[in-house]
Amino acid sequence: MTRQDAFRPRWTPEIAERHAALGARLEQLVPCLEVPLHLAWIDAIQQLKRERGAVIMAHSYQSPEIFHGVADITGDSLALAQAAATCEADTIVLCGVHFMAETAKILAPDRTVLIPDLEAGCSLAASITADDVRALRARHPGLPVVSYVNTTAAVKAESDACCTSANASEVVEAVAAEFGVDTVIFLPDRFLGAHVASQTQIRLVLWDGSCEVHETFTAQQVRHTREQFHARVVAHPECPPEVLAEADFVGSTTAMGSWLEREKPERVALITECSMADNLKSRFPGIEFVKPCNLCPYMQRITLPNIHASLLERKYVVEVPAGIAAGARRALERMLAVGRRDRV
Repeated sequence: MTRQDAFRPRWTPEIAERHAALGARLEQLVPCLEVPLHLAWIDAIQQLKRERGAVIMAHSYQSPEIFHGVADITGDSLALAQAAATCEADTIVLCGVHFMAETAKILAPDRTVLIPDLEAGCSLAASITADDVRALRARHPGLPVVSYVNTTAAVKAESDACCTSANASEVVEAVAAEFGVDTVIFLPDRFLGAHVASQTQIRLVLWDGSCEVHETFTAQQVRHTREQFHARVVAHPECPPEVLAEADFVGSTTAMGSWLEREKPERVALITECSMADNLKSRFPGIEFVKPCNLCPYMQRITLPNIHASLLERKYVVEVPAGIAAGARRALERMLAVGRRDRV
């Protein structure tokens, strides 16, 4: 039996009092019967985090009890990458999927980076390999490669630059200008690539990858949501083109929040991962969120108990071979340079 197996936090009135404001917030975002159990784990994690000198980073798709309860830094892939690059904590616990933890380790090589579940993967990252990138280069000699950050470190190492959905168009244009070309290889998400192609004059050679969460949305769902609930529709660019065509706004997770801040719709449907809407509810209490959304099974593998286990037993440590890390770091630094100039 591991130390974690023997540990089961118990709710107490003292814990409830200590986290009264958080408990009230979570009751608006998760089933209220779950809140006492969440608060017991949150209290234990916060204590252990202080003892370990750790920082917890959580992606916007993490569930509310993680996003609001234990995370020190939250945001999209670009925000987490930027935070990792400047992190001073000895230990980073990355509450997201594996490529995000790899990115944190690449940008913070002297820090210990932990991921609570090794099976927290990504269908996009799994859709392409380093060998595939080399084959693409052979078929299109002289063209630079821009890889979506949703890729493995090995794929990043074979790329000239990385991007996120927040800065993809800017990165593509910057790379095309740097290399003096009018065509760029863009991978792996074909739907994000098609959207980027519509936003720039640069021609893109696309890979046939997609996100298993976003690819399942349909235009009919969007029309039904608008007609049934009279909601404004905001879609992530990883959705199919016919979905984006029906949306009132298309943008990254960060851009969605900025749009809500600017437009303040009475009712909105976010065509993306479900937890995104859950986490925005507390920021925009005056907006009603309709949820025609899908849960990412990989993001949902991260839980409060395995975050606690990760801190307690220092598992699972993320390592990236030095040769791969060097190439991936160059690609990520190009992305961050563009992000510093023009954050969406």
